[in-house]
Amino acid sequence: MASFNKLKNVLMLVFDSILYGAGVAGHCQVTVTQPTTQKTDSSMNSVSLTCTFSASGCPSSSLEILWFRYLTNTHQDLCTPECTDRQKYKVHSTKNSTLLEIKDLTVHDSAVYVCGIAFLDSDSPLSKQTGDGTVLTVTEKQHSNGKLISMIIASSSLFLYSSAVLTSFVVYKVGSK
Repeated sequence: MASFNKLKNVLMLVFDSILYGAGVAGHCQVTVTQPTTQKTDSSMNSVSLTCTFSASGCPSSSLEILWFRYLTNTHQDLCTPECTDRQKYKVHSTKNSTLLEIKDLTVHDSAVYVCGIAFLDSDSPLSKQTGDGTVLTVTEKQHSNGKLISMIIASSSLFLYSSAVLTSFVVYKVGSK
């Protein structure tokens, strides 16, 4: 009985291979790749998260691109396929990649962003896949170097002025005795 099951499995693999090669039984398989992390500061005003994918044996007419955001205890459907907030989020797509543009960045945009690719006309379990997610870290706006230099110059000038006044006071007191 065990040899019959092995033979049956081998025959099924050969049969599937023949059907797949003839184009009768398409086996749609998708692979999705995202960078694991991306860091920026809110002064950038916008950021684009990338997602690349490859598909073999999939009907190109039924491609759907999805983006999700995972916060601490919840998730949000950002663009499934239409974006919920078109002022904040925009999706740009090419043949094998997609970008999620996030505008008006704040530290509250820090989260895990997940890209999903689905071929709706395929029954294959591998036709709908998600990436591992990109951890976006948005920090506060950094102070510009110009402001820092101005503060150093102002502080130095104040120190020199205070030193000159103190020295003048000491010289005046010593000279009056």
